[in-house]
Amino acid sequence: MEILLATQNEHKKDEILAMLPQNFRLKSFKDYNFQGDIEETGKTFSENAYIKAKFGYDLAHIPCFADDSGLVIEALNGDPGIYSARYAGTGSFDDNIAKVLENMKNISNRKAYFISVICWVNGDEVNYFEGRIHGSVSTEIKGTQGFGYDPIFIPDGSIYSFAEIKPEKKNQISHRAIALNKFMEFLKRK
Repeated sequence: MEILLATQNEHKKDEILAMLPQNFRLKSFKDYNFQGDIEETGKTFSENAYIKAKFGYDLAHIPCFADDSGLVIEALNGDPGIYSARYAGTGSFDDNIAKVLENMKNISNRKAYFISVICWVNGDEVNYFEGRIHGSVSTEIKGTQGFGYDPIFIPDGSIYSFAEIKPEKKNQISHRAIALNKFMEFLKRK
């Protein structure tokens, strides 16, 4: 089955590709020479995932899905939330991490969760699949694997950050894996 993943984040594409069954041909915006930005004007992860998936469907006219995900920190009133990728305003995850760690200084409540919402658009059909993994924000950067906030997120039941866990293991337990597993079950019924 040929489907489009509406993202320009190659790390996200690689992570999703590693989880998809072999019988999928995953296309991306690169296959359609699209290099612009899609303005994410939604106020929720679901709304932003829909904006991207609908744009991709209208561009390629094949089934399209998009993921919107982020880190939600209880003590920061849900920040960085839907602004996770642009939290520091520079587009750099090193800067985003630095801002989170600065904002979390002297805060004992470190509870957080990663959320991923996948939106599937195929014509008039729209479906959503959500995954969450709860954990905490570390006080320092730990590990070098992964991307985004992985070096400061420690999933519940672990002493290691996502950036210290082998990618294969992370891809079994992550918020994106949970959402993607629900999405795969949906596709099997099609």
